[in-house]
Amino acid sequence: MKLILSKIFLLFLICAFSFKLSAQQNDNAKPWVFWYWVKGAVSKEGITADLEAMKTNGIAGAYLMSIQGPDKTPVYSPPAVQLTPEWWKLVEFAMDEAKRLNLKIGMHVSDGFALAGGPWITPELSMQKVVWSKVNINKSVSKINLPKPAHQENYYKDIAVYAYPSPVGEGVSTRTIVPKITASNGADAAGLVQPGNKKSFGSNEPLYIQYEFEKPFTCRTVTIKISGNNYQAQRLAIEVSDDGKNFRSVGRLEAPRHGWQDTDEDVTHSIVPTTAKYFRFIYDKKDSEPGAEDLDAAKWKPSLKLVNLELSAEAQINQFEGKNGSVWRISKRSTAEQIAKNLCVPLNKIVNLTDKLNPDGTLNWKVPKGNWTILRVGHTSTGHTNATAGGGKGLECDKFNPEAVKLQFNRWYGEAIKHGGPEIAKKVLSAFHVDSWECGSQNWSPLFKAEFFKRRGYDLTPYLPIMTGLPVESAEVSEGFLYDVRKTISELVVDQFYKTLAALAKEQGVTFTAESIAPTMMSDGLLHYKTVDVPMGEFWLNSPTHDKPNDMLDAISGAHIYGKNIIQAEAFTTVRMDWNESPANMKTLQDRNYALGINKLVYHVFVQNPFTDRKPGVTLDGVGLYFQRDQTWWKLGKAWVDYAERTQNLLQQGKPVVDIAVFTGEELPRRSVLPDRLVETLPGIFGDDVVQAEKKRLANVGEPLRQMPAGVTHSANMADPENWVNPLRGYAYDSFNPDVLSTATVKDGEVVFESGAKYKVLIIPGAMKMNPNYQYMSYKVVKKLYDLIKAGAKVIVADKPLYQSGLKQVSGAEFDQVVNEVWDNKIATNLIKKIGKGMVIKAPYHSESFDKIGVKKDFVVMDVDVTTTDYSPQYSKNVTYTHRSDGSKELYFISNQENKERDLFAYFRVVNKVPEFLLFRNRCLFKKLHIQRRYKKCLD
Repeated sequence: MKLILSKIFLLFLICAFSFKLSAQQNDNAKPWVFWYWVKGAVSKEGITADLEAMKTNGIAGAYLMSIQGPDKTPVYSPPAVQLTPEWWKLVEFAMDEAKRLNLKIGMHVSDGFALAGGPWITPELSMQKVVWSKVNINKSVSKINLPKPAHQENYYKDIAVYAYPSPVGEGVSTRTIVPKITASNGADAAGLVQPGNKKSFGSNEPLYIQYEFEKPFTCRTVTIKISGNNYQAQRLAIEVSDDGKNFRSVGRLEAPRHGWQDTDEDVTHSIVPTTAKYFRFIYDKKDSEPGAEDLDAAKWKPSLKLVNLELSAEAQINQFEGKNGSVWRISKRSTAEQIAKNLCVPLNKIVNLTDKLNPDGTLNWKVPKGNWTILRVGHTSTGHTNATAGGGKGLECDKFNPEAVKLQFNRWYGEAIKHGGPEIAKKVLSAFHVDSWECGSQNWSPLFKAEFFKRRGYDLTPYLPIMTGLPVESAEVSEGFLYDVRKTISELVVDQFYKTLAALAKEQGVTFTAESIAPTMMSDGLLHYKTVDVPMGEFWLNSPTHDKPNDMLDAISGAHIYGKNIIQAEAFTTVRMDWNESPANMKTLQDRNYALGINKLVYHVFVQNPFTDRKPGVTLDGVGLYFQRDQTWWKLGKAWVDYAERTQNLLQQGKPVVDIAVFTGEELPRRSVLPDRLVETLPGIFGDDVVQAEKKRLANVGEPLRQMPAGVTHSANMADPENWVNPLRGYAYDSFNPDVLSTATVKDGEVVFESGAKYKVLIIPGAMKMNPNYQYMSYKVVKKLYDLIKAGAKVIVADKPLYQSGLKQVSGAEFDQVVNEVWDNKIATNLIKKIGKGMVIKAPYHSESFDKIGVKKDFVVMDVDVTTTDYSPQYSKNVTYTHRSDGSKELYFISNQENKERDLFAYFRVVNKVPEFLLFRNRCLFKKLHIQRRYKKCLD
């Protein structure tokens, strides 16, 4: 179907034989708000005024979330401190008022919004992590005392004690052999090798730091300690010299991909063993990558800040701190060049001495001949709390322990149900919410060992020293075990935390909503959405450093692949309010996220204002849209809320039409695939203009900065989502993970997941920033792809997998046989190989459409000049869309993202249906029939 659409700002197109839009709206179409009770500033008068304002403006419900405790001088007196009788009375009053007004209330899993803890969580029930201590001994030692590893909350439990022959370089570092340290700018850098140093060494200008040793020093690892986040500290170039005059390069450190909450661990870089008297660490911001959600520290000013820079002769697993799951990071695997087999401790040389450890830390063991290392491994609390809480603040519950999770639910949300009473709970308290994850990661629990055995099929005990960074048996074996650890963590956080909460919510008859896990908790960023009723993302207004495009795609793809119809978004959060926010400068952003797939907004933030005689009232310290009753445009803003309701009513009908599904890969952690990460795989679809622009952006020449909003300086070359609307130019895509792939079948040439979601083309991208170990793929995934292709699937494949992930593997010959069928070296780029009923296409894909594999564009839009008879349409940038279908009608949402009226020619992949337009602005169609006649030849 082809139509000329003139001066489009925004429209809905509904295709049907004889369809009339129903005026009836559904309750789910109405927006909600986050209703924050801040610092105990709550009053009954304020509650009534707030809820009445919500009702008047068409808000259907509010997530009641208490934030922080009162200041020394309270904002409002008397303050209502969470969990006190006075606070519960106000909660009860709020629920009663909501019932009177026919409004719904939701509550979070804990006080605050980050994330699930409280004073009832003891250290034993808190999030846990692996900790360790080491001593080096020999036969001459008469008594062995093992120091208790560093621990938190006065809580520590042993897991195991090991002894092994001390590896090459054990105990040799810049702590034991202190070099002379100089900096090219003359600054004092001596603290960089001092344990416990607190003083940062920094620079805004290029420089080098030189370590000079009396004798040649062999370096195998470099450990970087910083205060806060600093990208430049993790990308220092290294040069070495034997005479201090002639230097040679040994490469550059590479920062792991990481999220914003990345300060729990240092970074240990494994390098190719290098022996020299002089080591130079060179800081130069040139060639820095612009920042992203998964490279957060690179967003900020590219200056250098260091606390410690330690060299060690001991081999360690490259960036093991993330690989063992203690923090959300993605790193390249250690190589045999970095860690040769002779630097690894053989499994059969590791002696388990756990039963010889005495309660006082002494060890009953007769030391054999030679030098030995004793490793004491245990676990402690991570120390993380629900940090934004007030009176309900406490340690975070163990996410791998269902009993701790149940306790958390019962002591907070369960108490709210009790205080509301059966009638209120049934009619008002209708939603249970878990917000974005802001409490770090965990890699242990008293249940972890048994769960690992159940899921991976082997005992982790012999391999446990690898979690401390020790290479065991080989680099390959060590990395395979650490992958299994991460995989187990990613499963447990869903099976033990989210599934437990989902069951409790279902038991109470309430809707379970949840935001993202990544990039803080080690996870598959899509998998937890399988367990929730309503997936939720978040997008920010005028705040590029804090915006969450990956969160949005996680929620949308997670919802689509798991068959969840309603997809919420925490909407219009801002890092610094300018007080100029209004529907006029927010609607374009809103429409862009509707086109992504969101179909329900939760405005952030409506702060409880206890005052009825003071304006503007209470804010969230300048964070978040000021969307509340004392906003100057609040009453006029009802029209904006009405627009959201109408739009969401339509966007909740039918199912999304999405042609393309992109594989996230099997690396862990993992997330959905951002559009800029697909350019190298699909250059023809994106177009040469995008390919060239992306090369320029990533080159980041001059490392330019910008301010947005005022006072927030950051990288100017981030992949801003407004530059990636309709990225595949008429094809929509979702990301999918190994979990849903395992359920896939083929029907009528389309891949269908268990949820019913179906896709015409699968894309296996290969190398990506979040999949640096793309050469690793499980036999299960490879075989599944092969079977789908034979059954009729169309699959575009990029880089060929070479190795299997994890320790449990099929034979190499069996793996290679299937891989070579799918990733056939004889297929030229952009050409097709038929396998059974399906086909494999080798990337990079250079064609401008998928026509050659039988998939036409769903939506084509072009700019035309209606003032001339010379018809020469051009592809329309900055026009975005989404398409839904219920079998009888097709619904297209289209948005012009530019601040000007445009004449557009549009094509829709719809036949035998009559268009009907829903207009949300006058002049959406201008002389439609005249223009159709004018271009009749083209339309024919």
